[in-house]
Amino acid sequence: MPLIGLGVYQLPSGKATEEAVKFALKTGYRHIDTASLYGNEESVGRAVRESGVPREQVFVTTKLWNSDHGYDSALRAFEKSQRRLGLGYVDLYLIHWPVSQLRDESWRALVELQRRGSCRAIGVSNYTVRHLGELLNGSKVIPDVNQVEFNPFLYQEELLRYCKDEGIQLEAYSPLTRGHRLRDPVVLEVARNYSKSPAQILIRWSLQHGLVVIPKSSRPERIRENSEVFDFEISTADMSRLDSLGENLHTDWDPTDAV
Repeated sequence: MPLIGLGVYQLPSGKATEEAVKFALKTGYRHIDTASLYGNEESVGRAVRESGVPREQVFVTTKLWNSDHGYDSALRAFEKSQRRLGLGYVDLYLIHWPVSQLRDESWRALVELQRRGSCRAIGVSNYTVRHLGELLNGSKVIPDVNQVEFNPFLYQEELLRYCKDEGIQLEAYSPLTRGHRLRDPVVLEVARNYSKSPAQILIRWSLQHGLVVIPKSSRPERIRENSEVFDFEISTADMSRLDSLGENLHTDWDPTDAV
């Protein structure tokens, strides 16, 4: 699973998504993250097929939406996503949200899909420690990935520690705080220290905490910039400063009270 991927949340189906994905793959990305909810799976699949990059070199994630939970419903929803993508198989299939009462049946469906070889890996998204504990108590199959909102302003240290202990890869969406904290004084100062952009600092921070990161952008210059984070390392002192910025900032969904 490549450490950096392109997120396509809120990118419209069609030309905008296709151009973003093709540019990302041309730039060197090998990881694209979409979902049934986004409505752009077909565009992602077309872009991957037309990119010239061999299919086996591109890691593609999609997700099960809330209205498709349940064993049979989840199997049908996956088949629809698979057809829209047109890539033969899915590299990672995630439960998008811990829907009450049905998520255990949905997880059983994902286990079956992996057994069939329809998807190479399976996981969850927006799961808290409580949701993960419930899943592990009811299944022998551990999720490969838990994709959650994660950045210095939503530093979920307990969740990170739990996932590491259980062998679950934590993946960060909205690693750039959807732009809300890119002008934070500490982030700006740390960025100046390394002659990097605030976005590059936030991405590098996640990488140094062992996360996979999927920043979203449709702008070529931002897509390229977001990938240029492997030529420096944030010092222990500066990592501590960034760690201290936690303020429980949710810019999207907050699964804390999801029953």
